[in-house]
Formats: sequence, structure tokens, C-alpha cells
Amino acid sequence: MLIAGLFFIFKKPNTNDEVVFWTLQMSDFAPYINGVINDFEKENPDIKIKWVDVPFSEGEKRTLASVLSDNPPDLVNLNPDFSATLAHKGALWEIQKSKLTQFNDEIFKSLETDGKMYSIPWYATSAITIYNKNLISFVPKTYGQLAEIAPQIRKKKAYITLPNITENDTMLKILNKYDCTLSNGEGANVSEQSELYIGGRGLSSVSCKKVFILFKNLYSKDLIPKETVTMTLSEALEKYMSENIALIGAGANFLNMIKENAPQTYSKTDVAEQIKGDLGQNDFSLMNFVIPLRAKHKENALKFALFLTNDKNQLELAKLTNVLAVNKETLNNDFYKKYDKNDLMAKARVISAGQLNKLQPVFRTQKNQKEINNLVNNAVQNILLNKDKTENILNKLVKNIELLNK
Repeated sequence: MLIAGLFFIFKKPNTNDEVVFWTLQMSDFAPYINGVINDFEKENPDIKIKWVDVPFSEGEKRTLASVLSDNPPDLVNLNPDFSATLAHKGALWEIQKSKLTQFNDEIFKSLETDGKMYSIPWYATSAITIYNKNLISFVPKTYGQLAEIAPQIRKKKAYITLPNITENDTMLKILNKYDCTLSNGEGANVSEQSELYIGGRGLSSVSCKKVFILFKNLYSKDLIPKETVTMTLSEALEKYMSENIALIGAGANFLNMIKENAPQTYSKTDVAEQIKGDLGQNDFSLMNFVIPLRAKHKENALKFALFLTNDKNQLELAKLTNVLAVNKETLNNDFYKKYDKNDLMAKARVISAGQLNKLQPVFRTQKNQKEINNLVNNAVQNILLNKDKTENILNKLVKNIELLNK
């Protein structure tokens, strides 16, 4: 009996009880991650966490291969779009909503897939308007207001902005802010669960057409730069720093770049809420966790995920990075509520966090999204360059998307 007792005391932890935890390119924050793991293991001595950091470029490929195997990781860091794809394939464990009450309500809603939850939010970002106080006296709240004040800025030998509307899904995200989501080609009231309908005639609806025409008019009247047809957000930032444009829509982290590379421009810079459309909601980006259906330690993985996203750990992560917490209690902390008027970074953080209270309806990527982005961006270029009537270009766009989705 004594020998058996000694064996029990000195035996090694069973690696079969380890929760395997994958993140995407978080090695720079290893002290933070390891600290959270140590704290969790102290509170839960029967649970061990094995952390694996995966390069961002390999995340989706390695995750897809692993979740279809018999030995997937227990907790995986992904983006919501790929998470939704895996959920539709039946590869993820459904999480009871009653266990996810600590999160911001709007963020929580954004992660629903067919009314069910397969994801746990981790952190978010939400772009703000960064503007030059010397060039602009009235900060537009909508794209309509932006168009109205553009001529005033042009008189100052600058442009109101350089919208990167031919980059990735930028134009689709702008359209999601307007009432042009239905397949019947007409505008309609949008419910909280609506999504941009891009498989039918939504893109050629009256409301959508107005948005395309707004940018076409700005372009044809030389109120936005000619480079708009090709330039990216990074290139727009260069124009902002050289004071050729009055404002830019970007993440708060861009303020550091401006401060370091163009201190004179930074001294004239202020921030405001991001520009909205008719629906009044905000764009955002999110990272989340999922638990594969074939994971061996689902409940322990969920327990660790909720620990990682509790108030204390969310606040610590927020102070280390430029990301926004998704925990309700953390978002009510003074860190996200108050700022010194001379602290531009803090002001940007408070504004950005406040935007998480109005996110619906959410833009969701769909099947063949990259190909759809290319078709939309090509259509935008043709509209700006007046290659054909806007209506004809949009009708052709819709037909091409429908062929792609067949």
C-alpha cells in the first residue's frame, strides 16, 4: 500500500489531460499568455494547458486539417468568418449561450451562426476617423456629409480623403451601412439579423446605386484623388501624413505611425467616430476562439477560454496592446471610459470602444468572398472611370456574382 501511495504522489501529469491551446501569431505577448496559463493552472491544478502559437499565414490551413483529424487542439484562435465556415461544416462544438454572459451584447450577437454559438470572443478593433484640424473644421458623420464638405477642402489644395474602396472588401463594408440588402432590387427596412445580400440584385438596388454614384461624383469632380482607383489604406496614410488629405478612416494604432513618421502632422491631428451610413452602425474586426467537435477536453477548454477573457485578463491584454476588450465589465472600466484631453491615444481608445455598442447589422463574408471582392472592386474602378453607365456596370456585376455562386 505504501509503495502504491508513493507511486501516486510522484507520477507525472497525464498528458492526455492537457488542454491544447492554439493562438495566431501571439508570440510577442508570450509573458502575458504564459502568465494567464500559470494563474489558471494554480486555480485548476487538475488541468494543464499546452500552448502552441501558429503563424498567421498558416492558421486556416492547419486548423482545417486538425479539426478533421481524430486529435485536434482543444481551443483554437480564429477569425469569425472561418469559424462560421467550420460551424456550417459541422466541425465545431456548440456552446450554450448561458455560459457566455460576460461578453458585450453586440459582439455576442455578431458571432451567432443560425441562432447558435460556436465561438467565444477574444478581442476586437473598430476603426475611427483620424483628421487634420488645420484642414477641416467640421468632421463629417456620414458619407453624405463627407461629400458635402469635400469642395471646401479642395479649395485648400487638399482632398477630403482617399477612400481605399478598391481594396479587399472595403466597398462591401460601406454598402453594408446602407439599406440595400435585399434581393428584390429595392431598399427595405433592415432587421438586426440582416446581412448584405450579394447573391441576388441587392448590389443594383436603388440604395446601393446611390452609394456608388456618390463616390463617382466625388471622383469625376476631382474631390477625391485620381489614385483612388488603385490605392490602399497604407498609401492613403502616406497622403494623410503629407497633409494631402484631410481625414482617414483607420485603427487607433495608425496614430503611432503618424506620431513617429510625421510629428508635425500628428500635432494637428484629432480623432472622431468612424463615418457611418444610413443605418448608423460601425465596422469592427474580431478574433475569437472555437472548440472543435472532436476535441477531447471541451469543458476544460471552455473553462480556460472564459478565464482568459475574464475582466482582469482582458484589461491586462488591453493595456499591452491596441485591441479592444470584449468583456462587458472590462469595457465599463475607466480605461475605456475616461481620457485626458491631451492624450490622443486614450481618446481614440475610448471612442473606438464606444463604437462596439452599435454593430448591427454585421457584414459577413460569404462563399467565394475573395472572388466577389475582385468583381466588386473591378466594378468600382469601371464606375469611377466612367467606362459605362453605372446601372449597366452594376447589372453586369450582379450577373457575374450569381454565376460565381452557382
